[in-house]
Amino acid sequence: MNLKDLSYIIAVAETGHFGKAAERCFVSQPTLSGQIKKLEDSLGVAIFERTKRSVEITPIGKTIITHALNIQEQANTILQTARAHQDPMLGPLRIGAIPTLSPYLIPLILLPLQKQYPQMKLILSEEFTHVLLQRLRRHEIDAALLATDVDDTELEVMPLFDEPFWLAHPYQHPLYNKEKITRADLDNTELLILSEGHCLAKQTMEVFHLKNRQQQGEMADLRASSLETLLQLVSAGFGSTLVPALALRGAWTSGSGIATRELKMKGASRRISLVFRKSYPRKKALQAFAGVIFDSLPNTVRACKMPGKKRKKA
Repeated sequence: MNLKDLSYIIAVAETGHFGKAAERCFVSQPTLSGQIKKLEDSLGVAIFERTKRSVEITPIGKTIITHALNIQEQANTILQTARAHQDPMLGPLRIGAIPTLSPYLIPLILLPLQKQYPQMKLILSEEFTHVLLQRLRRHEIDAALLATDVDDTELEVMPLFDEPFWLAHPYQHPLYNKEKITRADLDNTELLILSEGHCLAKQTMEVFHLKNRQQQGEMADLRASSLETLLQLVSAGFGSTLVPALALRGAWTSGSGIATRELKMKGASRRISLVFRKSYPRKKALQAFAGVIFDSLPNTVRACKMPGKKRKKA
């Protein structure tokens, strides 16, 4: 038994087809089938049940494949550890980010990251928080940019910045001429909120004590799947919404008929952090990535203190 044999059975398990598995592994189908048969003979069990129409994993095969995945992951960790020792900035860096952050933060850092670390290849994925945490634990990504607290002893949290919330409303709105907006104003304003699954929706409800507020008005039951959709509704005159500060850099701020107001209230912000596994071997790469973020932040957010790092003046 060797790592190549394990990669063969994993490929068959994931594709459900010997031919497709052979293509993935860059070998001929007879070669792959023969090696798997040798492995089954040496173990004395059948990993797959073969028919002319399908390939099914046997009960003992499922257990073996689970172990094979763990072994493959450990082997990859060994390779990453060795490469990290040689050059931690070399190779891909798989970063996940939540949808209400990624479109506004990533464009700020792509060019600086490329200039400072040209050997580092950023691979970005955009998912909800719970999906990113699952993928992080399964070693499918290296780190995640999140806006919620994480309670997991196997994960490490690196605080990056606090992002204030702003109010976005149409120009023709009762709050347009109000000098300072209070929590009472928000409580009496029809607010559009993202659908469940977005951490931003939960945060705004909690931060502004809106969790138990009875929704009223024609748009009370409306829940949008993206911040961009909410802003389009605000632009059309359907209520107001709360936006994180980095979103103010979006194209919607020009000629949209939307006014944005800073909310100078205690606790009216969210903490953005970089979350990663404590066992991750390329921590220097993550620190470099965080450093680029730190240097690229606009003055609308409040950077956290990073050890040995001074923020550049804007």
